[in-house]
Amino acid sequence: MVFDVLSIFPEFFSGPLDYGIVRRARETGLIEVKIHDLRQFTHDRHRTVDDRPFGGGEGMVLKPEPIFECLESLPLAPQAARRAREVPESVVLLSAQGELFTQAVAADLSQMTRVVLICGRYEGVDERVGQFLADREISVGDYVLSGGELPAALIVDAVTRLLPGALGNEASSRQESFSLTGKRVDDDTLPDSTCASGGLLDYPHYTRPAEFRGLPVPEVLMGGNHDEIRRWRRLQALKKTLQNRPELLREVALNDEDRRMLAVLGDE
Repeated sequence: MVFDVLSIFPEFFSGPLDYGIVRRARETGLIEVKIHDLRQFTHDRHRTVDDRPFGGGEGMVLKPEPIFECLESLPLAPQAARRAREVPESVVLLSAQGELFTQAVAADLSQMTRVVLICGRYEGVDERVGQFLADREISVGDYVLSGGELPAALIVDAVTRLLPGALGNEASSRQESFSLTGKRVDDDTLPDSTCASGGLLDYPHYTRPAEFRGLPVPEVLMGGNHDEIRRWRRLQALKKTLQNRPELLREVALNDEDRRMLAVLGDE
């Protein structure tokens, strides 16, 4: 899989992409990350990439010319073919006005062979980039960042870990928070001690020592009863989701036992 990142700060990516799973995926050839400096596609001596917007307003906006020329230098299918999903390629404009980046979006992008990430800066990007170059606009959250470099690194990481072979233990991605591929808690195909997320926040994790500064590990995790462990983990995942992200419960497939647990939690 190839990631092309278009940015006016290419040096930014010399750090975030050089560690952990992303680094290993690059070293093994599972992914290739190509950073493109937009200033290389300017034609004035000042290498200008921004300008004031028509109609007035505060701040500067990224110009269309460098982005168009950079993208046109890449071996990509036409926008119409990409939008129709005729080819496994996607051009993404990172924008505060875009759809929210979720695990479902990461899973969708992981099916591509090439993903282009256009990093915005300043007050935004000329609208023609979104209209005539990008297939989709993505926002990583309801807050304002200085540019698209951090979101680009985040997306590369989230998508890479979904690729077969990226993780040492493939099952681990099934039980993480927001996992969409994990089996249900009552699915006997899972390892006995596993409770898949299934779209909920993750359950709590404990490791040795069994007691640390007077804080013990929950007894149920020490007993070896895998059915009780699964139920406890599911209850804790439901509890954490209810407390921190209750809106997720509207999108999760709940069974009768889940509903009974939620009813008990609601009475607490």
